Amino acid sequence: MIEALRSNNDLIISYFTLRKTLGLLGILLPFVLVFGNWIIFRDGLENSISSYYHTGMGDVFVGILFAMGLFLFSYKGYTRWDDYAGDLACLFAIGVALFPTTPENSPSDVARIFGQIHLAFAALLFLTFAYFALFLFTKTHPGREPTRRKRQRNLVYKACGAAIVLCIGLIVIVNLLPSEIASPIHVYKPVFLLEAIAVVAFGVSWLFKGEALLRDET
Repeated sequence: MIEALRSNNDLIISYFTLRKTLGLLGILLPFVLVFGNWIIFRDGLENSISSYYHTGMGDVFVGILFAMGLFLFSYKGYTRWDDYAGDLACLFAIGVALFPTTPENSPSDVARIFGQIHLAFAALLFLTFAYFALFLFTKTHPGREPTRRKRQRNLVYKACGAAIVLCIGLIVIVNLLPSEIASPIHVYKPVFLLEAIAVVAFGVSWLFKGEALLRDET
């Protein structure tokens, strides 16, 4: 009996650790890319997070995405549909890593095709991030009442999910703007900033899911 309890406790701890690690990866991703590219390669801010694939930080970008994909694949929820969401998020993250965004300078036809595939995977990945925060993390185990801390965490999840959806919508709007309006705005790297906010929101939601903050009272 004691060994069974220890095994179950270790499993719970490992799941919390997994979730917190995934959250940290999401939060750190834009900062690692920006400061790594600036400190090591003396390059400036890119137009999007995906653009770092074509910089000296490309391997780091791909490596973090693969790590996130594996952690997402390991996610277990209350139902099989929750598990499917983690599997799909893993697929989308790996797709973003394997198909680079279209380079800005003289891209080939193949590079353009890869860029479109990359864009589709990235959009699906962000939508899955929002789905996790808004619909999966807010669930309570069947037959149980949500604790006070759980209700507080739910507010954080909803805020993070709303931020991700808002950022996705704003990215679409920015990309649809006429060139005479978009050109002055692009100086401020709006797509990168919106993607960074969305990824950080994803990371924060997973940190709270791992109960790094607002942990249930014992």
